[in-house]
Amino acid sequence: MAQRIYCLHEIGRCADGISCRGYPAVTLHFASALLPDGWAENVRVEILGGRFSAIQRGAVAKPGDEIVAVALPGMCNVHSHAFQRGMAGLTEFRGPAADNFWSWRTLMYRFVARMTPDDIEAVTAQAYVEMLESGFTRVGEFHYVHHDPKGIAYADPAETSARVAAASLQTGIGLTLLPVFYAHGGFGGAPPNDGQRRFVTSVDDYARLSEAARRIVASLDDGLIGVAPHSLRAVTPEELSTVVALAATGPVHIHAAEQTGEVEQCLAWSGARPVQWLLDHAAVDSRWCLVHSTHLDDAEAARLARSGAVAGLCPITEANLGDGIFPATKYLGAGGAFGIGTDSNVSIRVADELRQFEYSQRLAHRARNVIGSADSRSTGRVLFDGAMRGGAQALGVASAGIVTGASADFFSLATGAAGFEHRRDDALLDTWIFAGGRDCIDGVWRAGRKLVSSGKHNASDAIASRFRDTLRRLLPQD
Repeated sequence: MAQRIYCLHEIGRCADGISCRGYPAVTLHFASALLPDGWAENVRVEILGGRFSAIQRGAVAKPGDEIVAVALPGMCNVHSHAFQRGMAGLTEFRGPAADNFWSWRTLMYRFVARMTPDDIEAVTAQAYVEMLESGFTRVGEFHYVHHDPKGIAYADPAETSARVAAASLQTGIGLTLLPVFYAHGGFGGAPPNDGQRRFVTSVDDYARLSEAARRIVASLDDGLIGVAPHSLRAVTPEELSTVVALAATGPVHIHAAEQTGEVEQCLAWSGARPVQWLLDHAAVDSRWCLVHSTHLDDAEAARLARSGAVAGLCPITEANLGDGIFPATKYLGAGGAFGIGTDSNVSIRVADELRQFEYSQRLAHRARNVIGSADSRSTGRVLFDGAMRGGAQALGVASAGIVTGASADFFSLATGAAGFEHRRDDALLDTWIFAGGRDCIDGVWRAGRKLVSSGKHNASDAIASRFRDTLRRLLPQD
């Protein structure tokens, strides 16, 4: 059935700051849906201007409604370096010395040194297609490749940020752009090394970059922007204060305590651990996302939880790089908020990140259902609800979930898959997260547009073809 494309100006429903370009006016009927207060049956939703305009429980389907068996709210990906999808699987070999994050980083520098803006756009679009197909509907792009391969600024300081925005437009994923400020190669203002030449900028140049990126994001239908001081090893305290001020009321993301080496270096520089230093010297609050936060002591875990900030966890990347295991029981026990991200994009799936988070805790504690709670029989539900709430907060989303006024971002489970037989509600979530395969999601909607059907993004073929061509140019042919 053809859908009329409405402009909300026609019906007097435009909201300030919300574009209505090309949004379909659609209605759907969910046999079952996860709403903010729990599961509900026979939910009929109306979507106008890309947002839920009406949600009715216990409703019958009407002619023209698209019928969906099980609907879940879309997930926010709090931390992505999308360009790294192009090198996924190419660092799984051991050199003559012990392999760790720092040796992996050297290989990453070699890969990014070859990339043009066109390459960045092509690889980013591929990553975003895979995110959407897995249930991510918004991404926080922690974007630090600003200059050309020689380290020279482009004529447009936001050239590569514009390529990230173009990838979000091509795929339809929601974007919270986080331009990265990166000035130094180590704690205390150490000079950067040659591999970091594409990232490094001055405070003044970053301010110009940030302003240009803000204009780019303003051209997106519901794009958001924040700031991202890379880490305490890459910024001085004075630079950190200046960069954070540029965020205004937007998100502030920073890498913190990812590796034990980083913690040791921070102690040597300041006498404090990284998260301890941030909590002592920066106004860390609910706008902040401390990415990884892997190595927290008990005091840091409690203080970070009380601050209202989000711990941005990337369990698959943290496992892939051998970073360590996040102290979830201490942090969540203190009421801490968390979100999930795909970071290096070595693997891109919502369910896999959630499962790896729980499984890492099981290995650390030699117990089962560690993140589950006495109030819920379902560990999957605790994981999903926590990541959805924390992810939306970290990416600056004011209203999230299947709720009136929120962006209509959701996905449907393929309940016809054999593994879902005789399951409903939280049992479906647990099966998807802990026992599901790649055929578990059949549809994904972003701002009311159906971008994924039968598990496949509607532009995946063209984007994958460009991605393959890009890799042929980038990778050695030996």
